[in-house]
Amino acid sequence: MYAALLHPRLYDCRRLFLRNYEKRINIGAHEFEKHGEQRVVFNVELFVPLELSTPVADQLCEVVDYDFMRSTITERVKRGHINLQETLCDEIAASFLEHPKVRAAVVSTEKTEVYTDCEAVGVQVFRIKSELA
Repeated sequence: MYAALLHPRLYDCRRLFLRNYEKRINIGAHEFEKHGEQRVVFNVELFVPLELSTPVADQLCEVVDYDFMRSTITERVKRGHINLQETLCDEIAASFLEHPKVRAAVVSTEKTEVYTDCEAVGVQVFRIKSELA
């Protein structure tokens, strides 16, 4: 079972996800990576308390819109080159946590074109808002 699902602060949450969202972005710390875009696959899970995401009137405004996940990633990518996947994941997760309904976020990235002898290399981060937030 996925470790985040076992966190006691997430028992009362709904889990939203975005799977295998592909973007071509300028990323990489190596010189050969700084001269073009690479295919990066993003996966996101957001944890939203049920009390903040259970619709009464079946309206989009009652939940966290899936477009929020896609647009948050797109906004970061538009800002330009980034060296490390770790930095990219951390920044995106922090942006997700700024949403008032989001309690926790899992973000992963996979670079699929760096090495020819494996499917992908990547990073995953799990962040949860502090009790005070």
